[in-house]
Amino acid sequence: MMKEKKKSSGSNDVTPKVRHRCCFPCLGPLTFHPHAVGDMVTLSHTHRVAKRSTETFRNGLVFSSRPVKLRERVRVRVEKDVFNWHGSLRVGFTNVSPSRRALPLPCTAIPNLTDTPGHWAAALPESYCRVGSQLDFWVSHDGSIYIMSNSGDKEKLLNGVDLKQPLWALIDIYGQAYSICLLGSEKRGLVSRKSCPAPAPAPAPEPSPTPQYIKPLLLASKDSNLDTESEDMSYLDLRISEDQTCVVCMVSEARITLPCGHRCLCTSCNNKVLQQFGTCPLCRHDISSSSMQRCATSEPRHLLPQHTHAHTHTYG
Repeated sequence: MMKEKKKSSGSNDVTPKVRHRCCFPCLGPLTFHPHAVGDMVTLSHTHRVAKRSTETFRNGLVFSSRPVKLRERVRVRVEKDVFNWHGSLRVGFTNVSPSRRALPLPCTAIPNLTDTPGHWAAALPESYCRVGSQLDFWVSHDGSIYIMSNSGDKEKLLNGVDLKQPLWALIDIYGQAYSICLLGSEKRGLVSRKSCPAPAPAPAPEPSPTPQYIKPLLLASKDSNLDTESEDMSYLDLRISEDQTCVVCMVSEARITLPCGHRCLCTSCNNKVLQQFGTCPLCRHDISSSSMQRCATSEPRHLLPQHTHAHTHTYG
């Protein structure tokens, strides 16, 4: 799922440091920098897919999350393209850290960045950037930038890159190509070295499992039509907030206030709980028939306006 990265006008971002445990050949995780992105770019939650709005051909700058090494081949794949623009990807390198860039970023790499010191970029032919195309680009030991396309042909794009300072990869998602995926990187030699996958973001917490004592009642409520309240559930019932639903069926509105003060059961489930357990599902207070009769003739001493699922006790 894609999500838009918020941008600030400050320039005091700190380059994210991703810890990882890997072996010597590992080059470290490589993603797009999460903050230094063009105004029309959105990143995936893994920071590996960058997508520019199709309403414009520019404002698509992205950078690598860390400096790259000499001869480290940055590998990208074109995911989507559109043919109502001319031109396509521009790739290159920069000595300027993405974390120190003022936002918003310039609208294009060429000429906005290349006219300033510490930036080197070249435009790629449209034929290199069709959907599914995989591209490698890197800086050689003599300061030249090379590109390799799907065909395996290596082409020199430009030279004169300053190798005295760290280098970050830069990509301008320009023109026809509007969505790309950063596949990683590789440095070839006697020992081939590759980037390792970046740790995935923490997954969203899963819903709490249904308490064991609720499951048999819930199944029973599905197998047998308890009453017209469950069968003829109205549209309003579907909009009941979580803290107003029955803690057993999790569907109907909790309309029964127990002697302990908890309003946590619908009419149908109240009868079941009363017959099978005789205690409140939340605090285990006695709710036997005699208690319910007493409750019917007098108000509870302490009414709790809402029930809390977090304090549910398990019968057993």
